[in-house]
Amino acid sequence: MSRYWSPIVHKLTPYVPGEQPKSTNLVKLNTNENPYGPSPRVIAALQAAVGDTLRLYPDPGASALRETVARYHGLSADQVFVGNGSDEVLALVFQALLRHDAPLLFPDITYSFYPVYCRLYDIASETVPLTDAMAVDVDAYANRPCGGIILANPNAPTGIALPLPEIRRLLEQHPDQVVVIDEAYVDFGAESAIALIQEFPNVLVVQTLSKSRSLAGLRVGLAFGQQPLIEGLNRVKDSFNSYPIDRLALAGAIAAYEDEAYFQSTCKAVMSSRDWLTEQLETLGFRVLPSATNFIFVTHPEHDAAAVAAGLRTRNVIVRHFSLPRIAQYLRISIGTQEECAAVVEAMREVLAAVH
Repeated sequence: MSRYWSPIVHKLTPYVPGEQPKSTNLVKLNTNENPYGPSPRVIAALQAAVGDTLRLYPDPGASALRETVARYHGLSADQVFVGNGSDEVLALVFQALLRHDAPLLFPDITYSFYPVYCRLYDIASETVPLTDAMAVDVDAYANRPCGGIILANPNAPTGIALPLPEIRRLLEQHPDQVVVIDEAYVDFGAESAIALIQEFPNVLVVQTLSKSRSLAGLRVGLAFGQQPLIEGLNRVKDSFNSYPIDRLALAGAIAAYEDEAYFQSTCKAVMSSRDWLTEQLETLGFRVLPSATNFIFVTHPEHDAAAVAAGLRTRNVIVRHFSLPRIAQYLRISIGTQEECAAVVEAMREVLAAVH
């Protein structure tokens, strides 16, 4: 049947998401989902939105959601864009803002959807190596011709955050290019570049409600920037899908932003468990990269990462292993509840002991 494909389909290597197993008796720490459910106010808002109005199209401009989010961040509504999950937002960003003659730059170890979008939209790209410590080196981007830059901050899968002054330096180095800061994990301990939007017309910040607001199943993504950047995204969106956010997603997303206390409490719980798990794994001999996310990236000098992942799986614990250059000996472990983190430590002790 592949003879019916468009030519570009043959060239694509699609993004591979983390496994979503059918079994329910697992400690599932492979896809960076929040271990705590959505705010009760979100559930109530979703229930209230289920009714006869579902026969009607949603607001194509998502006005109420954009106004809510704009107030939260001290922006105007025309500086906010919403989409059906941050991956869709990123797809529109690549089409509207990052397709130029000069190559797009991003780190050699980063979110693996970036090269996928480059192939899909025929965007030339070049990778910039992380340092030996797995951090972004802003100076490595200086004086490099490019059509734009995209950075996940904190980076994935390493978890390391770039401080805001370094992002400022990057923006100053590239005043004529769009710099996209993908902040899927920013609420777990990093600084948001939203603070730089009024000063820099070339920065676009992308966020998601999937992680810190526990709405991975609802699919809501956001972009923030000065009005000309947002207008560019809207022009592409309205040429592709003018109703991206459904009525339930709009109601749930607004409620999530209105329950600040719940948001703060669950973020703090995740960060506390992350710090505890880091300490426990370090006592077992793991090197754990400094994380500002809801996951940790770990390696052990005496144990093969793939073998450790396999051993954990036999003990009903699933983590993520990437068979890729530079990171094949690392595991990415999502932060679960405190009980799930304790289960990881116990299983890890058993796995390490079994090979001696």
